[in-house]
Amino acid sequence: MIEVADIFRCHGSDYARTHPLLPSQKKLLQDLVRCRTPACGGQLYRCDRCGHELYSYHSCGNRHCPKCHGQQVERWLEAQRGRLLPCGYYLLTFTVPRQLHSLSWSHQKVFYGLLLSSAAAALQKLAWDPRYVGGQLAILAVLHTWTRALLYHPHVHLLVSAGGLAPDQVSWRATRNPAFLVPCFALGKIWRGKIRAGLKRRQLLDQVDPLAWEQEWVVHCRHAGTGEKALEYLSRYVFRTAISNSRLESFANGGVTFRYRDNQSQQMQRVPLGAPEFIRRFLQHVLPRGFVKVRSYGLWSTACRNKLARARRLLFTRPAGLAESNPQSQPGAPSHPPSFLPCPHCKRGHLIWIRDLPRQPTRAP
Repeated sequence: MIEVADIFRCHGSDYARTHPLLPSQKKLLQDLVRCRTPACGGQLYRCDRCGHELYSYHSCGNRHCPKCHGQQVERWLEAQRGRLLPCGYYLLTFTVPRQLHSLSWSHQKVFYGLLLSSAAAALQKLAWDPRYVGGQLAILAVLHTWTRALLYHPHVHLLVSAGGLAPDQVSWRATRNPAFLVPCFALGKIWRGKIRAGLKRRQLLDQVDPLAWEQEWVVHCRHAGTGEKALEYLSRYVFRTAISNSRLESFANGGVTFRYRDNQSQQMQRVPLGAPEFIRRFLQHVLPRGFVKVRSYGLWSTACRNKLARARRLLFTRPAGLAESNPQSQPGAPSHPPSFLPCPHCKRGHLIWIRDLPRQPTRAP
């Protein structure tokens, strides 16, 4: 199967020499070409029957690698399911106008953080109104920067409880109108105002095209049932990057073709790109080092643990227990397969751990 790492190994060095890269992008170039190769180290196993040797190499661990984090996604999903309150949920999407894309790219850490906090604050401001909810919501916010064609498109997803804890904390208040959480037109206006105020405080307002403030800011809202399906949808963006290896169809003669399903027509589309353009599109979705793309607000924030427990009691339920942790899937746990793992060569023997393979020093791309 074709992998993103194959494209980076063939063309990454040339791209790095001819294009300015951010530190996080340089780190990704280094990590992807080393992922699950001898450069990352690993273990050597030998069959106790036929003597066949098997090398098992470590993954790079970079959060933008298409091959890593499968177990982390499952652990994250289990943890979030345990936090869900027994109520309905809504999934909201806040989309940034195209006029702000340039500023968003040049000030990623500041702007992305402002997008997340402003979306949550705007929603909660409307939710305090007793005409809509009259209580404090549970909010999970996730940043998303790409389209299915790998184009730059920063936006925010919010998973929100269909109700909130009353200010006096003695009752749970469901949404007044089950058809919608809050009016999206008003929500878009409040979100736009908070973004503008935030940019003004950071002295970045003059870098935005004035047309951005004259147009409608789009916010979509749809019911998300119990929230579990929405969590599965959001998990694709928590530990994974813009494209998976399974979507790559061909890589030959310096060209890359990948596919995606059009959201409106539901028809499969194919995008042919030169390798440098593919790398450029991929790298523009690499987040700054240390940036937290998933954040909790309202009842799901760390400061509101007591309120969350109070809301759960008011909804007459008991907190769902988290899945029992598997020590072999935890970070830092031994990655040696058990001795009863069958040999893939003779199918009759068992693999025995022989030795650890050291990690090789990182070199510049």
